[in-house]
Amino acid sequence: MPAGPGRFERLARAAWLPTRHPGRWALAAGLLLLGGLTLGEALGWPWLAAPLEQLLSKRLGQHVTLERRGFELGLLGAVSLRSAEMRVAAPAWSGAPHLLLAQDIRVRLGYLDLLRARLGQPLRVQRWQARRLDAHIERLADGRASWQFGMQAPESQALPVLLPELGEVEISQASVLYHDALGGLQLQAHWSLKQDPAHPEASFKLEASGQFRELPLQLTLSAATLLPWLDDGEAALAVPLQLQATVGRTRFDFEGTATDVRHLGALDGRFRLAGPSLAAVGDPLGVTLPSTAAFRSEGSMRKQGQTWRVVLDDFQVGASRLRGVFNYDAGRGQPLLTGQLIGRRVLLSDLGPALGSTSAVAASDAPASAPTLLVAPRRRPGRVLPARPFDLAALRRMDAEVSLDIAELDLGSRYLDALRPLQALLSLQSGMLRLHALNARLAQGRLSGALQLDGRGEQALWSTDLAWQDVRLERWIRQERSLTKAPPWVSGQLRGQAQLQGQGRSTAEILASLEGRVRSELLAGTVSHLAIEAAGLDLAQGLGVALKGDDALPLPCAVADLQAKAGVLSPRVLVLDTRDSTVWVDGTLSLRQEALDLRVLVSPKDFSPLTLRAPLRVQGSLGEPALSADKAPIAGKLAGALLLGLINPLAALLPLIDVGDGPGARHAALACKAASQRLAS
Repeated sequence: MPAGPGRFERLARAAWLPTRHPGRWALAAGLLLLGGLTLGEALGWPWLAAPLEQLLSKRLGQHVTLERRGFELGLLGAVSLRSAEMRVAAPAWSGAPHLLLAQDIRVRLGYLDLLRARLGQPLRVQRWQARRLDAHIERLADGRASWQFGMQAPESQALPVLLPELGEVEISQASVLYHDALGGLQLQAHWSLKQDPAHPEASFKLEASGQFRELPLQLTLSAATLLPWLDDGEAALAVPLQLQATVGRTRFDFEGTATDVRHLGALDGRFRLAGPSLAAVGDPLGVTLPSTAAFRSEGSMRKQGQTWRVVLDDFQVGASRLRGVFNYDAGRGQPLLTGQLIGRRVLLSDLGPALGSTSAVAASDAPASAPTLLVAPRRRPGRVLPARPFDLAALRRMDAEVSLDIAELDLGSRYLDALRPLQALLSLQSGMLRLHALNARLAQGRLSGALQLDGRGEQALWSTDLAWQDVRLERWIRQERSLTKAPPWVSGQLRGQAQLQGQGRSTAEILASLEGRVRSELLAGTVSHLAIEAAGLDLAQGLGVALKGDDALPLPCAVADLQAKAGVLSPRVLVLDTRDSTVWVDGTLSLRQEALDLRVLVSPKDFSPLTLRAPLRVQGSLGEPALSADKAPIAGKLAGALLLGLINPLAALLPLIDVGDGPGARHAALACKAASQRLAS
């Protein structure tokens, strides 16, 4: 009987078995792998918790910890994660306890979604569930932000963050503490959410409170659903929502639909907005709006991509009423605002803060950190010209092309008639603000020209080129007379032009540096006879006019030619010529010192038996002007009358007799005609 195979032969056969039976070994390996997967799935892959923490920490750039208790990881069909707690640490520079704390979480990710995310698309999370979510999000004044994962560069250098797309979401309790030192925002929000794509009728409500630039902030957001709101692009659906927000005394209410809330891709609905000033609304939005009186408005707004369209059905600021249509394109290198503003009645005083006068923003709504447009003006004792600094930086934030059509512009004085109507184009380009193509009707006349404010430098450069013609002076300047049949103090048709320039950081500084010229002429004019006699201190003729009743003296010539230099206005010629007398004005009006020093000389052309003829002085400040007569000539005449009266009572009248100043009157009349010819040429 042959001997059995030896040990060496058995070993050789064993070595060749894989080659002779490869299917068996593959089956064995598959069974072993399947057993390992089954065991891993059954146990929840607890040994992968640490590698997963390391992977997430590396990808986020922040330390991530997963609570081992209750940790379960599933890899079959999709990646599913369950943990009693997940904590994402705050950046090293932050004092927050954590960036994100999620308790009792469940997350499900599809492999195809992971592959797309690896190719650069947003990660889609099929399911996100947490019993409690707590986040501390912050940004420092130097630009460092806790959401800049994996880098410490300021936000301006950070790459865009692709936020995940969410499927089924359920968060029983959530809170977010947001602190933005760069934007001046502190916010604490609370919400809860249970949302399933198969049952989108669940509601979402968020309530938040905090501060924006030291002003109290309250916000409430209600939406019928959430998930379509978080989708991107064409897949996003419009979701009904309601928003109420209050910042200080500014309140905003919106009811409509929103799409792709993370990027605010689209918005469509009705709004109501009210507040202490338009500037307080425009500043946080990066939109240059003027400071105004308190306002309220309502209308509709629509946003598509980077383009906004706002239709103002009713806008009330102070006593002014306006409406308009505006488009705002934020997708350009320099945002552009275009549109049309239509006003039924506008009071210039309602826009006073925009011109640098008293701010309409209450002290409670004007924190120290707010821009200059929101800061109360400096108080200057004895001064009336607006001294509040312009916010020139605001002029460089965007461009604008807006047409104005105002039915009535009230100049804010009961003595001045309104402009009816006023049409103009308002343009803003690279800090250059222009009001041009100005065409306004004023007291049966016409006002035209342009104004410009160059805000590209540290100081504003202001210039104006205005012309007026056929303006009825008696209608433009309301002249109240106690006698019903008395003529206007002065009447006629005004024509003229003003070409002025100035520079400064406020209206007062611009006027204090004023250079240029103002020329005007009164055509077919008349002046009160009583006013002329009173200006000349003609007692006899003044008494006679008062007894028989005032009448209108024709003005063959009435011209004003004013020169502005370093903020001081000086009359080159300011003459009123009548058949009775010629009135000449000289002196200065200092806008730099806000002081008056004018002299009114009356040269009579006829004889008067009783007069105290003396120059009149207009002095004092712009806020408190004072009219007085030159005391020296009057004192001389009265002293002479007193001395002569000691000799003979009738002789006391001799110093008070005025035979007229023919040469002086002729000189003034010739100067008036020459100035009139220059103006006409």
